Amino acid sequence: MSEPAVGFYGDDVTGSVDALLQFTRRGWRGRLFTSLPSPSALADAADDGDVVGIAGIARSLGPAALEAEVRPALSALAALRPAVLQYKACSTVDSSPEVGSLGRVLEIGRDLTGARPVPLLFAQPDFGRYTVFGHHFAADDGVVYRLDRQPTMSRHPSTPMSESDIARHLGAQTALALTGIPLTSYTDAADLARRIEACGADAVVLDALDAHHLRLIGEAIGRLAPTAFVVGSGGLSAAIADAAPRRPAPAAVAAASGPVLVVSGSRSPRTRRQTAAAADAGWFVAPLPRDDREAAPARDALRAGRSVVLASDLGPDDDGALDGLTRRAARIVRTAVAAGETRRVIVCGGDSSSRVVRLLGIRALSIAANPWGNVALLRAHADGPLDGVELLLKGGQVGDDDLFERVRTGGAP
Repeated sequence: MSEPAVGFYGDDVTGSVDALLQFTRRGWRGRLFTSLPSPSALADAADDGDVVGIAGIARSLGPAALEAEVRPALSALAALRPAVLQYKACSTVDSSPEVGSLGRVLEIGRDLTGARPVPLLFAQPDFGRYTVFGHHFAADDGVVYRLDRQPTMSRHPSTPMSESDIARHLGAQTALALTGIPLTSYTDAADLARRIEACGADAVVLDALDAHHLRLIGEAIGRLAPTAFVVGSGGLSAAIADAAPRRPAPAAVAAASGPVLVVSGSRSPRTRRQTAAAADAGWFVAPLPRDDREAAPARDALRAGRSVVLASDLGPDDDGALDGLTRRAARIVRTAVAAGETRRVIVCGGDSSSRVVRLLGIRALSIAANPWGNVALLRAHADGPLDGVELLLKGGQVGDDDLFERVRTGGAP
């Protein structure tokens, strides 16, 4: 068995796809499993590529369920002996002591890989995420906000952010000691690696404002003794890959061969604007159906060649319960694909995407194309009609208003 350069677990599927995309854009080959696979499947993936990932659902889990989800996955990845083991977290540090606790993740990771300082990097500059002097900032509609004042994250339904200091935020989730290394002290990779190792804490927050900072951090992490456990965003994945770029990046996307189906569990303002833009472009837009009768008009539209958006927050009795809406979304996707009504599907919402993919029985995902920026069109690996279906798994804050139409046409922004 070959030892991969990186093994990663992502706390939701959209974030996991982002991590895989960052590696793929820099020429690294990899595969993303949608649940914990067998040891032989992991070993085969390690032999075939540079990166092996597991997409999880830990971001939405309480402490006991998170432990049961994360420990086996990280343990299986650590058994591959990668140089770096990344816990891929959201670039907005979504977590609390009760939901998606990154503090508990730090404890699990150190337990599996050794009691060394864990580098923490949540900045992702090309996605409008920045960390300066340990405080985190996130853009929204072109305006950069301190994280606790960012319109979406300050009112997040599961993990509302009331603190921008990452060490303080995560410190409320664990008894481990956290510190930071400010960007004003960065000189070169060797010095930064030494500072990480000698920081005197259990985990260390790293600043980053631009691609130069990311590359420096990636080179520093490459100097740490394997297996180095690290926690952070797709910016961290990009940092690691930028330090050692490899083969060419994936191709651009072609126009869809037929209509596109969007199912949305996202309640973000950005997704609502994307839905409105699709309606203006002539798409059929309706509430996520509860049964076959309610699904009939949408399926008629698909058969007529019209693209469709089905959103959980459009109905008069909007039921935001995650389990119910994801089962409804998976049902309509499975039915439409099996009937040959669509081969390109968009699933909106980080938590929703993770669960829909698992409910569909998709075993693994690979990058089919990178149309633009941080948008990835995926190829599903599954049994039956879903095998080869093209998927875009979209977090609530991803994409311009015309994203759905551009995914349909293959057009760049």
